[in-house]
Amino acid sequence: MTVIRRKGVASPFAGEQPCFVTTAKGVEDVLATEMERLGLKGVTPDKGGVRFRGDMAACYRANLWLRTASRVLITLGEFPCDSPQSLYEGVRTFPWDRFLSPDMTLAVSATLRDSALTHSGFVALKTKDAIVDTVRDRFGSRPDVNPKDPDLLVSVHLARNRCTVSLDTSGAGLDQRGYRTEAGEAPLRETLAAAIVALAGWEGNVPLADPCCGSGTILIEAALMALNRAPGLLRRGFAFQRWPGFDRTLWQRQLADARQAERPDLPVRLVGSDASEEVLAMARRNSQRAGVDPFIDLVRTELRDFTPPPPPGIIICNPPYGRRIGEEEGLKTLYRQMGDVFKQRCAGHTAWLLTGSPELAKSVGLRASRRIVLFNGPLECRLLKYELY
Repeated sequence: MTVIRRKGVASPFAGEQPCFVTTAKGVEDVLATEMERLGLKGVTPDKGGVRFRGDMAACYRANLWLRTASRVLITLGEFPCDSPQSLYEGVRTFPWDRFLSPDMTLAVSATLRDSALTHSGFVALKTKDAIVDTVRDRFGSRPDVNPKDPDLLVSVHLARNRCTVSLDTSGAGLDQRGYRTEAGEAPLRETLAAAIVALAGWEGNVPLADPCCGSGTILIEAALMALNRAPGLLRRGFAFQRWPGFDRTLWQRQLADARQAERPDLPVRLVGSDASEEVLAMARRNSQRAGVDPFIDLVRTELRDFTPPPPPGIIICNPPYGRRIGEEEGLKTLYRQMGDVFKQRCAGHTAWLLTGSPELAKSVGLRASRRIVLFNGPLECRLLKYELY
């Protein structure tokens, strides 16, 4: 991300603004707890995210620190919208010349639900037209559109003929920490991995093991959390750094405070294993890029030979779900094997298993003491807790 600096330009926002932090379905309460601990005001869980009120400093802090958030949006406002004309006129009411100049680039994303307008591409295009027309009226020329790497990303949410317009302060999704440049098949998003660690209650005081660690995302997110290392420190940048009035001094101070808050060491080890040496090599490189490789032991082990560290401890795993035709039947052996390992080798531990297949979960052969509904993208999953005695 290229950071554009505009000296001597005041911030387009004065004081606190209504904001919405998006997240995966099922993670709203976890995110709300994070936001409250971060000291954000007016934290209110909602479907698909959490609302709060804050100034730009709070938005900077949210982007830097939140582990389970997808994006931090500043809400400009909403209006009734049941036609292309009402959409165009509604968008034109916002002061776009405060956020956007002709030398900047623009992109618009749109999501629709239960509304008269049913084509997201058309809604995004009409919104873009209203924005650039407003800027052209003010400056005499219009900004260009850059869908891949815009200076200003505008989010339009149209539900039941009510249009909400927001500015995306994050840019690339916050799951894109910067360390995972390699991943295996169907990788778990970093933000969902962090949510699972939080739901498991792991705080770095007992060993943590992942017997199907893949590219290492769960263990890396756990290590970052236990070290109190802000996930945003790993990123190349955020959208707000390209806005008029970006406060570089404030941002540098927040970065310095975050680095000062890091813990130097962990009292316990994190252990990951996988049957594939190639996959483990990928996990090692990812953990090195994240700067947590000294705290994670990665060993090649067949699942049937997995042995966790001495109890008490926590086991978290995200085995394959078998979403393709014919795969689920073949994976039942893997899940039965996992249940056998839990029963025979993991007494004194608590195990958490994420799966998108109820049938495969039955093959574990253990009764879950807790079931939490989470969404891995569009796929409804269950995070299952097993108390192992």
